[in-house]
Amino acid sequence: MFSLDSRLHNDTFFVCDLSLCRVLLMNDRQFPWLILVPMKNDIAEIIDLTEKEQITLLKESALASKAMMNLFSPLKLNVAALGNVVRQLHVHHVARFDTDCAWPKPVWGNQPTVAYETSDAQARVASIREWFEQNA
Repeated sequence: MFSLDSRLHNDTFFVCDLSLCRVLLMNDRQFPWLILVPMKNDIAEIIDLTEKEQITLLKESALASKAMMNLFSPLKLNVAALGNVVRQLHVHHVARFDTDCAWPKPVWGNQPTVAYETSDAQARVASIREWFEQNA
């Protein structure tokens, strides 16, 4: 059974499951921010996935990128798999704007997190989930 790292669990909202990845919304209202987590245990690097899974991850990452572009129309989309704090493989998709509070610096460590209000989080998750249901 798939196990999500507790830090990812505590810092995100569930959006949906794709064929390989769980889609999560980061609980920081300053940035539209999705995280894809392959639903495989003990995977830290993309090269730990099979070749077929690597291709699926790339396709699902492209789909998440399209969702971000269509829903938020960012100036730039930052996509990265870092893993310095959370070892479990996860891929960030962050919509960036030249008006955001961290621009042009990275979103990590530059600003304190600002959590969503419950109703705002529910609305954002619903709109993202609907996009995936219509486009996946």
